[in-house]
Amino acid sequence: MSDSCLTDTDLARFVNEGHLVVRTTLPREFHNRLYAKIDEVFEKEGNPGNNILPRVPEIAQVYDDVAVRAALGRLLGPGYVMNPHRATHLNPPGSKGQSWHKDCYVYDHNLRHPRYRWVMAFYYPQDVTPDMGPTGVMPHQQWYQDISDPDPSKATEEAQPLVGEAGTVSIVHFDCWHRAMANTSDRKRYMLKFQFARTAEPVTAAEPMAVSDSSPPSWDQQAAISDDVWSWLHGTTPVHTEAESEDVSSLVEALASPDPVRRRQAADQLACSGAAQDALESLQRALDDTDEAVRLNAAYALADAGEAGVSSLADRLRQDAMAAEDRAMAKTADNAHGTNPTAPVAAQALGVAPSAVEPLVQLLSDDHWYVRASAADALANRATQAPGVTPDLVKAAADDHWWVRRNAMEALARGNDLAGAALQTASSGLRDEDYRVRRNAAIAIRRADTPAADTLDGLAQMLNDENRYNRFYAVDALRSLSSTTPEAQKMLIDYLFTARWCSLTNAESTF
Repeated sequence: MSDSCLTDTDLARFVNEGHLVVRTTLPREFHNRLYAKIDEVFEKEGNPGNNILPRVPEIAQVYDDVAVRAALGRLLGPGYVMNPHRATHLNPPGSKGQSWHKDCYVYDHNLRHPRYRWVMAFYYPQDVTPDMGPTGVMPHQQWYQDISDPDPSKATEEAQPLVGEAGTVSIVHFDCWHRAMANTSDRKRYMLKFQFARTAEPVTAAEPMAVSDSSPPSWDQQAAISDDVWSWLHGTTPVHTEAESEDVSSLVEALASPDPVRRRQAADQLACSGAAQDALESLQRALDDTDEAVRLNAAYALADAGEAGVSSLADRLRQDAMAAEDRAMAKTADNAHGTNPTAPVAAQALGVAPSAVEPLVQLLSDDHWYVRASAADALANRATQAPGVTPDLVKAAADDHWWVRRNAMEALARGNDLAGAALQTASSGLRDEDYRVRRNAAIAIRRADTPAADTLDGLAQMLNDENRYNRFYAVDALRSLSSTTPEAQKMLIDYLFTARWCSLTNAESTF
């Protein structure tokens, strides 16, 4: 990509493949110095974990570089935030590498969706060649909870090593399957992994982003999902061309093929055809396909198949959620900490379906907690399209199960407006017994113009929260409120003044 912008081609590559490479504009001498300083810290002090940035503050120049900021700004929108979770990965000579996996969302319980709101940015402070154990990724697989095998020696999917000169920053979809590859060289390989998150939903076409409004690209695979993500980023909805009846018939026939690739393509083409209503029964059967890609593509087709398609997805969400309860909390390759499962395919599709709001609201009252949590999550995925559901989300934010409350709070945080009952609900959520609910309440408060009566008191308590990331989001909320609320500004400055970090203090120089 160029130094100052992310082109449509770059954006399309990221949407469909799940990653792209950016080159910083900083000189090689800068990266050499940074490598030496990081190496010195590791040799003398060990891995500083999240404190790598205050310990080596020059790293900020990498992520503030014009090329990196341009890429992150277009991928995540203006106002994106750097998460305080940071990791410096040392892959030493002789390492065997890792298994394929997905990262967790720093101990929060986000459900995974194609409409991404987080990315990871991998920075190399030294040249990295294929034999140095680069990070490897699986293009096109970010949307799936399963791959052929997490064992690299058995996996059949395409694997791409992220190599490059010092100063290379690879930005990847947060749900990208990735791993550290074996380092067979005699050189250390450092990689800094920083995380960034969207703070506001993409604006609608009536208020276009400062990017090209060109038509969606032609995708080589997974067109329906890619079209949706592309359109969502541009504040529009996918436009389909009606298919001829004989074309629909051939696609329905292909859905019964013994070849999973043909079935995937058929379901994908039906999802893009505008004629999914003519293949309802076949698409509903495809939701039971043994191939995950077929199931997901069929669900996206049903999402565009009118009331009957959405109704079948609502029924399926309930079945899938109850069946997936154990896996939702199990530690698997795509859910290493048992915290971030991939949303059931019906929930993913209902999160983008044009007419799914009312069925999802009804599911908020289901007897099963994971059905309610999945419905709240799907509403969060389309929050700006459903401003009338705020009262239902306020009610869900008082649910008996923390995961339902957490997802409802996230939906409120992504909506068009945070005022009145929604603001009061978020303010009350700052005191919730569950840390995940408190975190998402603070994220929601970030969008308030002014605090409710008890908001600042709740944020003050969160500055001493038992969870380190909650403390960050309390600071972030106070920073947002500080422009209109002097009390918030004072609270923020007082806290940061005592919490400041000295980058010069270390084991060899303590005073």
